[in-house]
Amino acid sequence: MAALLIVLPLLGVVLLNLPLPRRWTNGVALSFAGVFCALEVVAAFANNIAAWFGVMSYWSLDLSFAAGSGKGLSGLLGAKFADVDDLTRVMFLAISLVGLCAVWVARYSLGPDAEKRFRFANLLLLILAGMNGIVLVRDLFALYVFLEITAVTSFVLIALERGKQALEGAFKYMVLSAVATALLLAGIALLFIITGDTSFAAARSALAGGAGASKVGLAAVALFLAGLSIKAGLVPFHGWLPDAYASAPAAVSVLLAGIVTKVSGVYTLIRLAEVFGYSAPLKTTMLIAGAFSIVAGALAALAQKDFKRMLAYSSISQVGYIILALGVAGPDTVGQVAIAGAVLHLFNHAIFKTLLFVNSAAVEQQAGTLDMDQLGGISVKMPVTGTTSVLAMLSTAGIPPLSGFWSKLLIVFAVWKAGHQGWAALAVVSSLITLAYFLSMQRRVFFGKLSASCAGLKEAGGWGLLPALMLAAITVLLGLGAPWLFGTFLLKVGSIL
Repeated sequence: MAALLIVLPLLGVVLLNLPLPRRWTNGVALSFAGVFCALEVVAAFANNIAAWFGVMSYWSLDLSFAAGSGKGLSGLLGAKFADVDDLTRVMFLAISLVGLCAVWVARYSLGPDAEKRFRFANLLLLILAGMNGIVLVRDLFALYVFLEITAVTSFVLIALERGKQALEGAFKYMVLSAVATALLLAGIALLFIITGDTSFAAARSALAGGAGASKVGLAAVALFLAGLSIKAGLVPFHGWLPDAYASAPAAVSVLLAGIVTKVSGVYTLIRLAEVFGYSAPLKTTMLIAGAFSIVAGALAALAQKDFKRMLAYSSISQVGYIILALGVAGPDTVGQVAIAGAVLHLFNHAIFKTLLFVNSAAVEQQAGTLDMDQLGGISVKMPVTGTTSVLAMLSTAGIPPLSGFWSKLLIVFAVWKAGHQGWAALAVVSSLITLAYFLSMQRRVFFGKLSASCAGLKEAGGWGLLPALMLAAITVLLGLGAPWLFGTFLLKVGSIL
């Protein structure tokens, strides 16, 4: 059952906290979390792997809501894994890959403190259960429950090392997340008043109903959009994100930037867009929010001196591309291409942004600083970290043939074909700004003359290189395999291109 992806990590937390000798539980905690992530990677491909390699309608990006259509959590607990749609599978794969990388980074970045590793492993299992729940449920209140599990766990993870900046970042996240919670609950309440139910199917029917219902429904949709925009870190609700990403421990930054905000905000917006209906006001709002996030995030990243803060603002910009695509999404052919581009870019962003944060963790661990003005030329000492950083940077900027190019191509193509040539041109120009600030980062951190303070640096250890090499390989192979991808997973994209 798909519900095992929620039950198993929760069961792991219970087992790890049984009254056993702490030296046993401390030793196996991170390993248990890593094994669970590896099993979830396999689970993402488990249903008919043979069909996955053929041109099957199964992999035509079916976004139907077949799983868990019952009320509340009963719909989730009755969902068979075979009923899970393709969008959910993509999210399973992204969640498990990023979670696995966070485990590997934690092994060397959290130091020899066994107690800290134990706490991180427990919190990681909790947040994995929360994120898996988010992508499995088909009920608004159940979705809210798992969003809160994910958010509360995130607060604690950010403040894991209890430093002043970490506590400040966690506090900002907590305050704005509380606002998001209030907005989401208000939206659920309005829809419940209309329907007496909180299932996705009931919400879809209500929003397609009469004029009276649509007015209340429109208010509910607006509340949901505002709440989820905070979760996703969209402009102008992004104030918490740079502080949270920059102040969190390295392994937590990998987790937050790589997948948590994607699941809590971006995936949920993609999922609920079809529930709410692709109305003109909704699509216009998405276009404006996406465009502002793209530009504001890119310009803010240009001005940063701290490696992680620059990556944080870059995340805001890249999420904007996904939201921009949702602004032209719909049941028509161009709209389906937009959805495909949004989903592909969500996965790509999870991969290349996780890779960049993994490399920032390696730099911080080896150099003791993330101030780019104090670094320079370290690719001589850390060649693998420098090379994989270049690959991630080029993919983020949308340089062919890497994976980021294809998802941006689909988004720009869909926006242009939908008649929004100005927004499409803005997206292309912003990619050039992205390339500019990443080239600046590469020059200040990895290229140029070796800084005297970095003369004694060594390459990151195995636990730092393993996730970097794996993610770099995915970025390259996914880019080179795009023609095959368009003929299988993105079947409708292949037919239109």
